[in-house]
Amino acid sequence: MHNHDEKTGLAGHKHSTDPEIRKKELLREGEYFRSNVAHAKAQIRHAAHPEVMLHGVIDHATSALRVRADALLRPTGTSVSALMPYGMAAFNFIRQRRMGKQAAGAALVLGAIGYYLNKRRQQGANS
Repeated sequence: MHNHDEKTGLAGHKHSTDPEIRKKELLREGEYFRSNVAHAKAQIRHAAHPEVMLHGVIDHATSALRVRADALLRPTGTSVSALMPYGMAAFNFIRQRRMGKQAAGAALVLGAIGYYLNKRRQQGANS
């Protein structure tokens, strides 16, 4: 608990009983408090910019997608961070060869096959 008999500062530390020293301590504490308030205001002003908000939204969405992808990959024993170097190499290869449409078509076909196999497996498990 707080001892009300002793003079304490904002942080709970003891102040000097000498008035001159105490005045300097209080001025120093006030300056520290004002600098913290100014810093907090600057952070709020910076965070209110649209580009900063957009960056935060993109970071949040990316994180959510990565968590979902990691949850899907957990049974295989791998993660997004382990597969990312291979994915980036494949992406750069496709981009350099200008094979984007073919790769998108292949991804759609593989996705449809995976969906079909997953549905078939679920129907077999329910029967």
